[in-house]
Amino acid sequence: MKLEELITKATQLTSKVVAIAAAEDEEVIEAVSHSLNKQLASFILFGNEGKITALLEEHQIDLKHSALKIVPANGAKKASELAVKAVTNGEADVLMKGNVPTAIILKEVLNKEYGMRTGNVLSHVAAFEVPGYDKLVFVTDAAMNVEPDINQKVQIVQNSVQVARGLGIEIPKVAPLAAVEVVNPAMQATVDAALLTQMNNRGQIKDCIVDGPLALDIAMSVLAAEHKGIKSDVAGHADILFVPTIEVGNVLYKSLIYFARAKVGAIIAGAKAPVVLTSRADTAESKLYSLALAVCSVK
Repeated sequence: MKLEELITKATQLTSKVVAIAAAEDEEVIEAVSHSLNKQLASFILFGNEGKITALLEEHQIDLKHSALKIVPANGAKKASELAVKAVTNGEADVLMKGNVPTAIILKEVLNKEYGMRTGNVLSHVAAFEVPGYDKLVFVTDAAMNVEPDINQKVQIVQNSVQVARGLGIEIPKVAPLAAVEVVNPAMQATVDAALLTQMNNRGQIKDCIVDGPLALDIAMSVLAAEHKGIKSDVAGHADILFVPTIEVGNVLYKSLIYFARAKVGAIIAGAKAPVVLTSRADTAESKLYSLALAVCSVK
């Protein structure tokens, strides 16, 4: 599957509503414009009404479009609060970050009174389309959890599996990454990878195949796996690359974008609804792919 196919899949689902916090953002409105043209979703835009209206007009979007609603909000915090409440009240299916600092919108997501908590760990799941590779590759967690313990890792795996299954990958293959393929007590990543594999074997982690520790080349290349004599259902066929720490994830994520020229869509999973938490520096194209991923991930 390519990311463009992901957009097509999203348009074939029952129409979803996206609540955007502080929607007065050039790239966000451009993504909204593309989404409306493709009939990807409907939108509730929370924020500065004057700035939102001006951007919509600039992009030649009909202010009376049936799939568009503007709700005035004074400031980024209020816009985030109202957008989160729209999701928790059932008015919207997806939350999206606009021109608002991540810390502010996450504080609203985690609000104990009206937020989107489920009791699960929130984690970042990115779907990459890598030139020369024949399928989407998921990377988790490159943005939320700094150094997760084994219990958090279990939930991060489960979040990513749920996202992959939403795209039609019935039994995703998960590769817990490390520097080597053997368990070394001095390398916590290898120990945790082996624990995740065993928990999967015993049915504690369901709906996927987990095998690790695996180095990146072994996870992605059949030839590398054969050369090292590693026989595994995951080696050379990984759908999900599970990184041990945020540093590893951050470097892998940015390497794929800047060196491999990969395209990406990403969401936060584990809340009551998918959260599109893209960077302000992300392109409108990336935001569009992230919206499509979110729509496909709605339970």
